[in-house]
Amino acid sequence: MTYKVFIDGRHGTTGLKIDERLALRDDVEVLTIPDAQRKDAAVKAEYINRADVVFLCLPDAASKESVSLLAPDNTRTRFLDASTAHRTNPDWVYGLPELNPRHRERVRAAQKVAVPGCHASGFIMLMHPLVAAGIVPADYPATTYSITGYSGGGKEMIASYEDAGTLGDAMLSPRFYALGLAHKHLPEMQTLTGLANKPLFTPIVGNFAQGMVVAVPLLPRLLGKPVAAADLQHFFAEYYAGETFIKVMPADATPLLDNGFLPATACNDTNRAEIFVFGHGEQILLAARFDNLGKGASGAAIQCMNLMLGVDEATGLAV
Repeated sequence: MTYKVFIDGRHGTTGLKIDERLALRDDVEVLTIPDAQRKDAAVKAEYINRADVVFLCLPDAASKESVSLLAPDNTRTRFLDASTAHRTNPDWVYGLPELNPRHRERVRAAQKVAVPGCHASGFIMLMHPLVAAGIVPADYPATTYSITGYSGGGKEMIASYEDAGTLGDAMLSPRFYALGLAHKHLPEMQTLTGLANKPLFTPIVGNFAQGMVVAVPLLPRLLGKPVAAADLQHFFAEYYAGETFIKVMPADATPLLDNGFLPATACNDTNRAEIFVFGHGEQILLAARFDNLGKGASGAAIQCMNLMLGVDEATGLAV
């Protein structure tokens, strides 16, 4: 069977990566709207209602507008929204199949799925299981930081890094940003983990194209249960056992490091996320490493699409 797919916002970073992955498949026909008609609402509505699946790779307001073009009697077309518009909307299913043992079936049955944000994906993979198990109290003062490649910043940021004429000396080093502490991923990071308060989140962009590490420090003395780093590694290994795309690394991850360093790029061009647990009796550091354009964006979107269409979840995705 061939499925009709429409990518609304096909020329953005996420849309291009989705298009690139789907071009390799013979079970998908990508519906391409003529450039001159991309902003014609009537034409767009026709494409949306012809499609089996619509990917929304647009700003929030434009995503909401595209959803409104679905015909009232159309229960066949299914949406995957890569914007932040619907990630905490209870009428949409959050697109992280591995969230808990029941969530994959929710994604499979959904008509509307919100694709997670890249930073949020790593934080939620690490913190949701711990809060749900009572290991991390809901009122824990959570903090997290995340280093990402510049591709996550969209076309303007990509151009600023890749144009030698605009690459200033300051851009050669990693740079903190969103220092108003109100990053757009915070609502989903709180809602999907069950935390009582938003975490203190500081993202960092580096002078590399893609790849990401999200880190969460924990203080065992403030946790809801007495645990050591090895206990948390065992907990994650059990929680994510059997998952194709989430790999929990051994308790002693030293042999897997690069001379003691944890590079952000090791999962690039895959849909794999790797979970590490470091630490000792007084301090623990959790880390999730993945491709910000893979499990952090287009790869996650295609994984959810596969579930929604009833095909093998890993179709078209590298592990």
